[in-house]
Amino acid sequence: MDLLLLGDEQENMIYKYLFRGELFALYDGDLKTVCVVTEENESVYEIKNLATYEIYQGKGYGHYMVKKIIEKYKNKCKILYVGTGEDERTINFYKKCGFEYSHIVKDFFINNYDHKIFENGKELKDMVYLKIEYQK
Repeated sequence: MDLLLLGDEQENMIYKYLFRGELFALYDGDLKTVCVVTEENESVYEIKNLATYEIYQGKGYGHYMVKKIIEKYKNKCKILYVGTGEDERTINFYKKCGFEYSHIVKDFFINNYDHKIFENGKELKDMVYLKIEYQK
């Protein structure tokens, strides 16, 4: 749970998707990264949580995990979404992994969390969705 809380810092929000999703863990000696993917409908899946321990960030573990998820779900769905705060560094990370902009859910963090959420010193308000559309 401590690692999942790095990706989504409110425990009750994690419980909303954890038990209906698939949990992936990446080990390289010890645990480095986790990811939760949920089925939203028969042709849509979503990365709900991706987290790497801070001491291992920037070493390629998150990128490796996302690439494995993209590959695993290419024959399972038409669209793979990921939602994130409006932090350019995080958005650019997902774009480098092959995601493209999809849509925004206004005030998502304000309406769904019991405290203000910050990333890289900036308060998050809107959820930015990116997607990969698979060719069938």
